[in-house]
Amino acid sequence: MPATPAWPPKSAPRLFVENPLALGATVVIEGNPAHYLARVMRVSAGDAVVLCDNLTGEYAARVTDAGKRDVTLEVAEHLRPREDVPDVWLCPALLKKDRFDLVLEKATELGAARIQPVITRRCVADKLNLERARTITTEAAEQCARTALPELSEPAKLEALLRDWPEDRRLFFADEEGGGAAADEFVYHEGPAAILIGPEGGFDDAERAAIRAHPAARPVSLGPRILRGETAAIAALSVWMAESGDWLVTE
Repeated sequence: MPATPAWPPKSAPRLFVENPLALGATVVIEGNPAHYLARVMRVSAGDAVVLCDNLTGEYAARVTDAGKRDVTLEVAEHLRPREDVPDVWLCPALLKKDRFDLVLEKATELGAARIQPVITRRCVADKLNLERARTITTEAAEQCARTALPELSEPAKLEALLRDWPEDRRLFFADEEGGGAAADEFVYHEGPAAILIGPEGGFDDAERAAIRAHPAARPVSLGPRILRGETAAIAALSVWMAESGDWLVTE
């Protein structure tokens, strides 16, 4: 006899929803997500959709009705609890829109717990459309099967970030003028951490001095080459996940 197909299939579309999910609940999807399900994925009654609520985890739901304006589903199975992600924040300086979009997307895929945009003197941008940014992080989480959305904060000026920095969180900052090798610094750290990345032109002298003077700060090097802001953010977070994050193999 042929094997029973897995349910939900791996090809089932994934969506985050705003309200808490529970077995047997009816969920009505409207707006752009409904258009995605009905017009792009062409779901119909009986098809599976994977839902996440960023609270209790991931669920398999069955389409009961696919209309022109909305899609109705019944929650059928709890697949996974909400995942635990490493307690690391990414604090990237604002970049040009397309480059910062890439940072938002990849930081989500890599597993950052929080993304805290930073405004420095050499930033080419000083504003961020948070609604659009949340759409980017949500779509990235759906694509990579993440069940916990990263917290996304309003951009903060560097001075305010340093002034209000929590005492128990180590602040690693990528300093092109030198510091300990990032991999070495990360692997020996335990506890809450964050990674601060400067803008395209780097931190100015006064900013660098203020960061280095902060008791929570530790400069790190990302290698011998000068990296673009988006490259530095992705590289630093990747090294963190390899050395101290959820890329580690545990028994």
